[in-house]
Amino acid sequence: MAMMSLRIPVLLIHAKIASRDIRSKSDFKGGLMDWKKERNPLGYMLGFFLIAYFLPVGWNRFDNAVFEALFLLKEYAREHVLTCLLPAFFIAGAISVFLSQASVMKYLGAEAKKVVAYGVASVSGSILAVCSCTVLPLFAGIYRMGAGIGPATAFLYSGPAINVLAIILTARILGIELGIARAAGAVVFSIVIGLLMHLIYGKKEHERTIAAQTSGSHDDVSRPLWQTTLYFASMVGILIFANWGKSDSDSGLWGIIYSWKWIITGGFSILLGLILTTWFNVKLWKLLIVAAAITASAVTLPGHPVIAFAIGLIGFSIVLTNGNRETRSWFDSTFGFAKQIFPLLFAGVLIAGALLGRPGHEGLIPSEWVSSAVGGNSIIANLFASIAGAFMYFATLTEVPILQGLLGAGMGKGPALALLLAGPALSLPNMLVIRSIMGTSRTITFVSLVVVMATISGIVFGLFSG
Repeated sequence: MAMMSLRIPVLLIHAKIASRDIRSKSDFKGGLMDWKKERNPLGYMLGFFLIAYFLPVGWNRFDNAVFEALFLLKEYAREHVLTCLLPAFFIAGAISVFLSQASVMKYLGAEAKKVVAYGVASVSGSILAVCSCTVLPLFAGIYRMGAGIGPATAFLYSGPAINVLAIILTARILGIELGIARAAGAVVFSIVIGLLMHLIYGKKEHERTIAAQTSGSHDDVSRPLWQTTLYFASMVGILIFANWGKSDSDSGLWGIIYSWKWIITGGFSILLGLILTTWFNVKLWKLLIVAAAITASAVTLPGHPVIAFAIGLIGFSIVLTNGNRETRSWFDSTFGFAKQIFPLLFAGVLIAGALLGRPGHEGLIPSEWVSSAVGGNSIIANLFASIAGAFMYFATLTEVPILQGLLGAGMGKGPALALLLAGPALSLPNMLVIRSIMGTSRTITFVSLVVVMATISGIVFGLFSG
């Protein structure tokens, strides 16, 4: 018994020691697991520290690049967001809510007749005449509604590329040869790129279009085609005439339209208001309050029509959010596009501004590098022009004076055409958003097709133009 009484405390001591060893081992393993979890945050912290430590603040080119990024962002916000991007968001939201999915599939679906699908895609793009960023919400709208990747990417390219005024200015300022080549190349590009995208991804896209049809059809919208057409025409009219560019001459048709642009925009706005109160059951008194606020702003600040336009957008948004189920769905869809696209666009504009600067200004990449790399008609010169154009951000029509300066600095005509065919249709902000809509692989393929075709076109044009 005495021996047993002595063994019990000894066993208890051994048990405590063993449990302590087990606990210490588990604590050690737990510590290793915690260390694994903390590796990524530690790496981010270390990376941020190294960036901050070696930040080249004080180097003139870096400081200038930061300012150029901010200046380009400011210019983009002032020139494009209110009159271009926000109306495009509302049109995209309307497409996803009110447009019959059967209509989208009939004219732009993967199974639609090729002549009809690519004809509609290229023509609608040329009518809109928007920049590479404004076309994105519209592209996202028809793509999510089930449009085939071929017609959708044809529309994506044609919107910014087949700009009638830009082609006319190109012919007038840069020469008739470049103007004709740009017009023909843009039309052919939109169709060929769409067909190639369909050929590469057609089978995979079939599953997506079937899923789009079954996930949420909008065919229950019981409105005649002429009403839907007039409804979208009123919004497209606002988008087009609010962004109508100034011509060199005030006497021509283009100059006359420019002098009346805000009156015409107001007319389309009134038409949209009548449509909303007649067919969408929006209360008339709400629209009248918005109209009164717009009129008061236009009368008080006649030299700042954009302020009146901004007031109209704010009032319009309030009317939609306080309306019926249809109008609330319209605004929700519009806001969904804005949440997805805005951050990527702004980030892309900042990066593009820092790297390449604004027209006439320099970023991190010296302009001499660009001008020296695009002389002659070599494959390298055309390829460089295509890639540089693809990543630069061109506001509508700004590519013409930029190319005028580059041609004066010795740029070849072939690289000039390559830049004209790749630049307006693509930009770094544009690529970031396209990736979020249709994925990395399809985006890389689309961009690569544009760059390769622009390069080949530039080489051929350079050989024949001498």
